[in-house]
Amino acid sequence: MKLTATFHGGTRYDIVSGQHRVITDQPVEDGGRDAGMSPVELFVGSVASCIAYFVGQFCVRHGISRDGLAVDAEWTMAERPHRVGRIEIGIHLPHRITIEQRERLLKVAHGCTVHQSIAVAPNIGITLNPRSHQEEP
Repeated sequence: MKLTATFHGGTRYDIVSGQHRVITDQPVEDGGRDAGMSPVELFVGSVASCIAYFVGQFCVRHGISRDGLAVDAEWTMAERPHRVGRIEIGIHLPHRITIEQRERLLKVAHGCTVHQSIAVAPNIGITLNPRSHQEEP
């Protein structure tokens, strides 16, 4: 699996994966043009949308309507190192469910792929010029 983030002027980078494009930028107050979500917003949004998907699939399996399903995410930053320090997720399901379904739904939400990729951190390798570019003398 592969995607590419490419510079498009200022603080804008477009992420392309297959036929899909996501624009990231910084807010105006941080020197950007606010042409898209910041990478941090995209990161938190990825957690929220993954949880929403997993909860939605749980609803399908159990005959619960997904109408009105929404997932909110709020986050705070931390330092040393500078990062997202805490994410609070709120799942809004406007339908009655049993206590047993509630417990299973929350377990499913915690099992979402993005959440698990943070809980069990992936190894991230970073290289410079991995595409056979030659370094200048």
